[in-house]
Amino acid sequence: MRVTEGTGQQQFLTAINALESSIAQTQDEISSNQSFTTASENPVAAGEVNTYTQALAQSQQYASNGSSAQTNLNTESSALTQITSQLQSLRDLALEANSGSQNSSSLSGIVTQMQSIQSSLLALANTQNGSGEYIFSGYATETQPFALTSTGATYSGDQGTTQVQIAAGQSVATGDNGDTVFNQIKTGNGTFTVTADPHNTGTGLIGATTVSDAADYDGGTYQIQFTSAGGGAYNIVNGANATVTSGTYTDGSTISFDGLQIALSGTPAAGDSFTVAPSSNQSLFTTVQSLISAVQGSPNSSTALSNSIAAQINNLDQALTNVSDVQATVGGRINAITSQASVQTSQQTQLKTSITSLQGLNYASAITQLDQQNTTLQAALQAYTVTQGLTLFKYI
Repeated sequence: MRVTEGTGQQQFLTAINALESSIAQTQDEISSNQSFTTASENPVAAGEVNTYTQALAQSQQYASNGSSAQTNLNTESSALTQITSQLQSLRDLALEANSGSQNSSSLSGIVTQMQSIQSSLLALANTQNGSGEYIFSGYATETQPFALTSTGATYSGDQGTTQVQIAAGQSVATGDNGDTVFNQIKTGNGTFTVTADPHNTGTGLIGATTVSDAADYDGGTYQIQFTSAGGGAYNIVNGANATVTSGTYTDGSTISFDGLQIALSGTPAAGDSFTVAPSSNQSLFTTVQSLISAVQGSPNSSTALSNSIAAQINNLDQALTNVSDVQATVGGRINAITSQASVQTSQQTQLKTSITSLQGLNYASAITQLDQQNTTLQAALQAYTVTQGLTLFKYI
């Protein structure tokens, strides 16, 4: 086969182009710090890198979800801590008002303090996060959840709870709606309530109420009716006004029936009665307003005032328990996020190491290779120049 000068030149140019292409590839690798930048350069390794990269992106998304959720939950936890503090202060004021040593002026001062706490509780129930979203509105994060009314507060949020995924198969709620935190609170002792008839004329005071056997209580409504002067004899009647049991009361004794125990003190008058009813859900704000109204109203009878305040103190205790229970779940979710964040950090480190081992560039080796390629290119160009100068015309 005859090789002409033109053919030789073409072969040389092809070789030069190949060298320049190799140099460009090495320069790209150095620039990107990667041993390959396209799948065609290393199909097997590229496939593995793609798998690891997808897993890394998913892990980073889980971590981002967890971080966002934790920020919201920290905001909620702080609000719940302040709510607990305010409720405890309110309870202290209620006990002060119920001490029996207050006059109208001091009771008025207590009411003023209670109203201030009421405003603080409302502001906390309308807490917003750093993005301006209401944390207790459920899904309706742009809607202010609570507004005061004459009997408590209205709730304009919903019952939704946003969930985010923080790991494969694991999600957490980013907050709690206001209905759960502030409205779904049991009255009384959580099983039943005891209230004095407002027309009572004796000095019978309601004390501690407990459940000795929940299985015996049918959830019905009953009345303890005192039938004799001095509050000695009593009947307990059910909703149909049928007598369930009878007994004799002495000051400070406990009346028991159907698994319920009710401590009373003082001396009820004949005709006085106390109603026992199953606990129901009541808003924290209804409890607060009822307490303010009880102290503000200053009933003519100190016994009536004491019974009214005592009932609201029981409701406050239920509110404190509910807030504490919610805060415990918030703490549990924060701990779960923290634990998963540690797992995600470790996993991401491993994935990045795997990607680097497959695609990472040996920088020193690449620089050496680039130098060698440039040297080869320069030598080839010089050799071609010399060869091109060796023609017969130089000898004519």
